[in-house]
Amino acid sequence: MTRRFYTLDVFSGEALTGNPLAVVLDAEGLDDGRMQAIAGEFNLSETVFVLPPEDPRQRADIRIFTPKRELPFAGHPTIGTAVLMALLDPDKRTDALAFGLKEKVGIVSCVAQVEGEGRGSARFRLPRLPFVWGEGKETADCAWALGLDPTEIGFDRHVPSRHSAGVAYDLVPVASPEILARARAQGETFEKIFSDSDHPAAYVYTRLPGSAGLRFRARMFGLGMGVAEDPATGSAAAAFAGALMQCEPLGEGEHGIVIEQGVEMGRPSEIALQMVIENGVLVSAEIGGQAVLVSRGEFLA
Repeated sequence: MTRRFYTLDVFSGEALTGNPLAVVLDAEGLDDGRMQAIAGEFNLSETVFVLPPEDPRQRADIRIFTPKRELPFAGHPTIGTAVLMALLDPDKRTDALAFGLKEKVGIVSCVAQVEGEGRGSARFRLPRLPFVWGEGKETADCAWALGLDPTEIGFDRHVPSRHSAGVAYDLVPVASPEILARARAQGETFEKIFSDSDHPAAYVYTRLPGSAGLRFRARMFGLGMGVAEDPATGSAAAAFAGALMQCEPLGEGEHGIVIEQGVEMGRPSEIALQMVIENGVLVSAEIGGQAVLVSRGEFLA
């Protein structure tokens, strides 16, 4: 049986930048092992498999795989799949489409819009608000795992922390973009330091000085997932909202945060994070970005 697939570059409006994503349609009949093997064949940071919705009120059920494991939730697969659903809409609507995608974490509410031939944008509300899942690693350990000096870890009130919005991350602040560019996951040392997570991955970030508003740059190293470095990581940006609540002096109301990622890889990406705070508590958050169609074909195996 042939199965249609598309690839998109996500969190960018320009092809051959951002984070590549494969989306396999017609995924009925594929078991877990076959999905994992197909994801390994694409060898992108994530591959999505689209299934008919169990609940007709939702647009689709989707499953998300890295080259090594399944994820309960991920941001760039959600954005990319939502944009693809809008591009493939049989009514060819150009206004915003609102629908749900069912992921392992639950129903993810999405809004997507076509913005031109083969391109669009989407945003989704976090299905789970970020929470602290453990105590942040020691500064020296973070430095050792990333090939940095302990004095280069942290800035302002930001210290290493552990947050999850469905996928657990170690969040490691560094003092400048120059230090961020020098960070390298140190193989076995990296895995040893972060091995007490069921999702060994470090989201390393810094503030961009001189920028208007809240603007950060980040890198995500996910050796335990088979992803040496990811060009854009929406699930980590969702967890980052927890770090911002812990370390950034945010006030009441809505806050728009921009996160650059993939710059050091030559795959520049931009993730929009919106947070709403009431009475000092994060009550909702959304992730948004663009996506552009790059290829389409049939999977024969």
